[in-house]
Amino acid sequence: MKIAVVGSGYVGLVAGACFADLGHDVVVVDNDQQKLAALNRGECPIHENFLPELLHRHRGTRLTFSDDLQSAVRASAAIFVAVGTPPTEQGEADLSYVESVARGIAGAIDSYKVVVEKSTVPVYTSDWVRKIILRNGAEHGEFDVASNPEFLREGTAVTDFLYPDRIVIGADTERCAAVLREIYAPMVDGTYYLRPDAIPRPDRAQIPPPLITTSAKSAELIKHASNAFLAMKISFINAVASICESVGANVQQVCQGIGTDSRIGPRFLNPGIGYGGSCFPKDLMAFRSVARECGYEFRLLDEVIRINEEQRQRFIRKVRSALWTLRGKKLGVLGLAFKGGTDDIRESPAILLIKSLQAEGCEICAYDPAAQERAKEALNSSIKHAESAYEAAEGADALLILTEWEEFASLDLDRLRAALKYPIVIDGRNLYDPHAMAMNGFTYYSVGRPTISPELLTPPKDTRPARKISRS
Repeated sequence: MKIAVVGSGYVGLVAGACFADLGHDVVVVDNDQQKLAALNRGECPIHENFLPELLHRHRGTRLTFSDDLQSAVRASAAIFVAVGTPPTEQGEADLSYVESVARGIAGAIDSYKVVVEKSTVPVYTSDWVRKIILRNGAEHGEFDVASNPEFLREGTAVTDFLYPDRIVIGADTERCAAVLREIYAPMVDGTYYLRPDAIPRPDRAQIPPPLITTSAKSAELIKHASNAFLAMKISFINAVASICESVGANVQQVCQGIGTDSRIGPRFLNPGIGYGGSCFPKDLMAFRSVARECGYEFRLLDEVIRINEEQRQRFIRKVRSALWTLRGKKLGVLGLAFKGGTDDIRESPAILLIKSLQAEGCEICAYDPAAQERAKEALNSSIKHAESAYEAAEGADALLILTEWEEFASLDLDRLRAALKYPIVIDGRNLYDPHAMAMNGFTYYSVGRPTISPELLTPPKDTRPARKISRS
């Protein structure tokens, strides 16, 4: 099938490359000439596992790039809209890019088309897209509008697309649903997974994935509700971690006890410094805004957001308790991206924490395997950037772990201790075993677990003279 994907960001570029890998002919449309030139040169603009391989495999054959929206629409049976929906000052999703694309599509419809929302949008957006297309000259029956939400995690977006937990198709006519079923047929019938060049199957993948058909409004709501629920799990376990710290319990043991309950499950029960990225913060605010417009005050979402913001302040207090005062302290920082496996720093807790620590007078030297260049723009070169974790730790009063990159969990602890001025590690991602860190000479702070230091491993020897026992 011939497919157009409008927008070459995380969602659009991954979707376009994966649709091409399924066997479709895909044109990715964008108005950013610099980005298009880079893509046509074979460059991958984002750090995403397997994406460079797919771009190399299909560029110039099944996958092309263009700035001509109308030609792409006329040549395609389905048009996936994957443009940005940034939050407004009021927290609502800004749908102006979606509206602009809808107007452009309307002027190019010359046969039946399926227009598919791939961006995360509020409920009722499908109705508005339909109205915009009709107002700009398209006829009833010439098109349908569907919702096909993405559930991609940055860092694993390609495997999330090709090995999803579920495929959700929100279509209000059978004709529309049939087109979308045909697009995903290689996954649903399992033929894609039999290919020797298929992207490797991740753990726990369900093959074939279930396909869920709903109304367009239900599909729109599924996306926002899913992200809100996952953010709630993160904030919940962070709140539990705070209680664990107060009573001396170990949050990892608590997570094990909770996560083995089949009704709850272990995923997203990872205490840390809070969620970030381009989805959760934006989607929660948009979902809350939609609820308010419907007359429902979704106070649970308010508390999820508050706990997430408080988690960063708790970490700052942890740093202060480890160093007493912060002004003039040199801190090594590991991690700038909002999570491991990506170079995305949007709403990154690491960036927000660094800015807070700088405001307290700290000197920062940071290292991230992928996000250095993006962070330089966000921080205006106000921090030093290291070429390795050990360089970031060199001469530091303490080392902060802010992103869960795999390489940060397997450092040479002897070399790390030698690099630090004081052997203090404050781990916002719980990458290490506290007892092992103390055995290696570190004072180790983590989230939801007791602080441990070498002197706490064994009780001090009793140097008092032995008391004589009277035998009388």
